[in-house]
Amino acid sequence: MAVKYRDYYEVLGVPRTASAEEIKKAYRKLARKYHPDLQTGPGKEEAERKFKELNEANEVLGDPKKREKYDRLGPQWQEGMDFTPPPGAGPREGTFRYEGGFEGFEEFGGFSDFFESLFGDTMGGRRRGSGFGRGGVPRPRRGSDVESEMELTLEEVVHGAKRRVRLQGQALCPVCNGRGTVGQQTCPRCGGTGRVIEARELTVNIPPGAREGDRVRLAGQGEPGESGGPPGDLFIRIRLLPHPRFKIVNENDLETEIEVMPWEAVLGTEVRIQTLDGEGTLKIPAGSRRGKRFRLRGKGLPIRGKGRGDLYVPLEINVPPQVTSEERRLYEELARLAKERRS
Repeated sequence: MAVKYRDYYEVLGVPRTASAEEIKKAYRKLARKYHPDLQTGPGKEEAERKFKELNEANEVLGDPKKREKYDRLGPQWQEGMDFTPPPGAGPREGTFRYEGGFEGFEEFGGFSDFFESLFGDTMGGRRRGSGFGRGGVPRPRRGSDVESEMELTLEEVVHGAKRRVRLQGQALCPVCNGRGTVGQQTCPRCGGTGRVIEARELTVNIPPGAREGDRVRLAGQGEPGESGGPPGDLFIRIRLLPHPRFKIVNENDLETEIEVMPWEAVLGTEVRIQTLDGEGTLKIPAGSRRGKRFRLRGKGLPIRGKGRGDLYVPLEINVPPQVTSEERRLYEELARLAKERRS
């Protein structure tokens, strides 16, 4: 019996040399795009057809043994060429001929004649997202890990944060409990995939000391496993927001500028200064020059395992752009006195 050849690499948009990880990423990206739960309107039927093709391609290329058997077809891929199934292929006897193109599934979630010709009707006509062991017994598979991002302020880096995060991803179908069928029928909720797209909220505790690029692991909060396998994990990657007042230097230290008036630099003063812990006081000694760096110990970022870094404060002199006539007279008097002192 002639069946239509399926190029599973083309379905997933990957080269024949693609690694297992590249195949997995391509499948997950396209499966989310064409998942039946996300489709509405006139394009829903075409999306379902595409989704079934993706599942079948992943079933073959995501399983090393099936992929090896599929790849053994080698040069006999050419359209119209007769081919004898490899040992252990499906129950059809004799030869069959590839004619190019794609055939649709008989029902939502079923595998094509091409698949059954190579591997047999091990799924009973119903889609299986995981691999099978000996005798058609499904193997447990751990769910995929999921990554998300969270933005933190420097205040949250110092004090820690408790955040509610909203996620959208795959979950076990609540109707069929991930089996893909209800009785002998394809599950009407998930269309036989055993998965639905679900929005959920989680509370995430971020301890003090987080850094740009850190990953916080939430065990068991990734995608659900298959055939009794455990769920994957959720990894939240930390991004630090720019701060309007402070910048990070030397990884654990902070820097912020402070301005004083010329007479304050000459005579000395005390100024109020903001830190990540609140407001504090900084003493400016008499005769301080522009660029002098003051150091506030323990007012920087948390150092993992031991205390905190420091806050550095370079001094700026604020020269007034305009002065009153009285101020000008006083400045001129200062200039005269300075000139006399140098002479």
